[in-house]
Amino acid sequence: MIALAATDAAARVRQEFALEPAVEGSTLTVPLPVDRWQAFGRFARETLGCRFFNFLTAIDWKEQGREVVCRVDNLDARLTVLMRARVPDDRCPTLTGVWRGADWMERECYDMFGITFDGHPDHRRILLGDDWEGHPLRKDYAVDTPHTPYR
Repeated sequence: MIALAATDAAARVRQEFALEPAVEGSTLTVPLPVDRWQAFGRFARETLGCRFFNFLTAIDWKEQGREVVCRVDNLDARLTVLMRARVPDDRCPTLTGVWRGADWMERECYDMFGITFDGHPDHRRILLGDDWEGHPLRKDYAVDTPHTPYR
C-alpha cells in the first residue's frame, strides 16, 4: 500500500486533474465535475490507495440542485478522500466498476433522491416498493401525500 499524507495527495490531484482540493487534517475534499467522477474514482483507488469504500449519498440544495458525495479511505495511510459532484440533470456515472460497495448505496441514492447512476448493473429501487411515487429525501417531495403503508 501507498502511504500518503493529505498534502501529498492534494499535490497529486492538482497535477493529474488540475483541481484544487481542500485539505483539513487527513481529509482531502475534492469538488469534481460530474464527467470526471469515474476517472477520479479510479485515480483515488489506484494512485491514492483508497481501497475502502466508506459511503455514497446525496445532498439536495433545493435551488442549487443536487450533489453526490462519496467517501473513500486509504486505511494504511489514514487518508480520507471526499469526492463531491453537482449533478444538475440528476445523472452521475456509476462507481460500481471501481468499488463493488457502491452498488447498494447508489441504488439507495436513486431511491431516495432520484439520481440515476449511468452504467449501474442493477438500477432499481432498494428501500421502497416499485409502485412508490417520488423520492422522499428531495426538498420538492410532498410529505403530506398519502402512500400505502410500508410492509
